[in-house]
Amino acid sequence: MALIEDGRVVKVYPTAVGRAISPTPSGTFTIVQRISNPAWYGAGKVIAPGKGNPLGTRWLGLSRKSYGIHGTNEPRSIGRNASHGCVRMRNRDVEDLFARVAVGDVVELHGERDTELAQIFGEVNPSASAMSAGGGQ
Repeated sequence: MALIEDGRVVKVYPTAVGRAISPTPSGTFTIVQRISNPAWYGAGKVIAPGKGNPLGTRWLGLSRKSYGIHGTNEPRSIGRNASHGCVRMRNRDVEDLFARVAVGDVVELHGERDTELAQIFGEVNPSASAMSAGGGQ
């Protein structure tokens, strides 16, 4: 994921994205929610904040319901297609991003690498999903 402010790449973060059966959606979204130490809700179960929480230490909810950018309790999944559609980051990276973005910032999610993304991320593994987040405080 690239954090872009005023047309300039500020920082690039490694991520994990959705698996083939649950791909990360492509499109332009906005950040609608920022939560430190989120609880995870699913399948009639709640996991409190802490080491066992699959959302890690931060949640940035997107304008597409149930999708977001978040930390992880499985850092080895970073760099893979491993999520249920969200964008996973190492906790230290999502904490850094969390401090730099605000509700209303634009997030662009791209399922394929085009010329513009190749300039940002390089030509390595052109079939990998790439994301760019626009905005910042």
